[in-house]
Amino acid sequence: MSQTCGFVAIMGRPNVGKSTLMNHILGQKISITSRRPQTTRHQVMGIKTEGDAQFIYVDTPGIHTLEKDRDKAINRFMNQAATQALRDVDCVVFIIDRTRWTPEDQVVLERLATVKAPVILAVNKVDRINDKSTLLPWLEEVSGRREFAAIVPVAAKHGTNVAELEAEVAKHLPESVHFFPDDQVTDRSLRFLAAELVREKIMRQLGDELPYQMTVEIEEFREESEITHISALIMVERQGQKKILIGDRGERIKNIGRDARLEMERVVGTKVMLNLWVKVKRGWSDDDRALKSLGYDLD
Repeated sequence: MSQTCGFVAIMGRPNVGKSTLMNHILGQKISITSRRPQTTRHQVMGIKTEGDAQFIYVDTPGIHTLEKDRDKAINRFMNQAATQALRDVDCVVFIIDRTRWTPEDQVVLERLATVKAPVILAVNKVDRINDKSTLLPWLEEVSGRREFAAIVPVAAKHGTNVAELEAEVAKHLPESVHFFPDDQVTDRSLRFLAAELVREKIMRQLGDELPYQMTVEIEEFREESEITHISALIMVERQGQKKILIGDRGERIKNIGRDARLEMERVVGTKVMLNLWVKVKRGWSDDDRALKSLGYDLD
């Protein structure tokens, strides 16, 4: 039997479950998650090989239209990264949240209007629909918004119907040799994943206390036989944000470091020595040159 291999873009508005879906498909965390919208800032590739089929999923930042954020360089970067992922894909999985249709869902749908690849609609979080009798009429209604290759209700967090979604995606993989080794699960480095894990723990611990003007840069990543040394610089825009992040007597930054270190040890497979530093760099999130130096680069 010939091999198949293709790129699959996972699209949707912020906080709709794109990263959760990809992590479940891969069986491990590649994309970070939190309840905060716009947790994902980069294209993150997840690779799954099953027999002769290789799926290359591209998790994307949520496309958003918030007027107050639209002119920020980092928000422009995230929208560009999401749109760029649509180039030359073989299939798109468009995720929406239950039986709600928002203006941002409409924006994503309009971005997909020029995409020639088949689009599969995944209706996520169906386990949270209290009145299940509303689901079928909703699926019929939403099917009229464009011609979808398939519509699949899923609960990404619990894996409900995810296998059915993968089966639909598999129908659209072209015949091709595999682009990656069969045991590779992402194109991202351990250094990148370490930075993302620190950022995830900050977002989970701080909730709405810290705005989006926070990023993480790995300054040292040194692997020894039984221990990995990682130094991470957390960058914020104001002194008050630094104070919030460090917490009373440094308790908050200690908790963030502990949670990040434990998860890093599972990822890298060794003990981890993690050092965290917090620095104020005013205006970094609206400075194209600063963003590029921090790894926000579409190239």
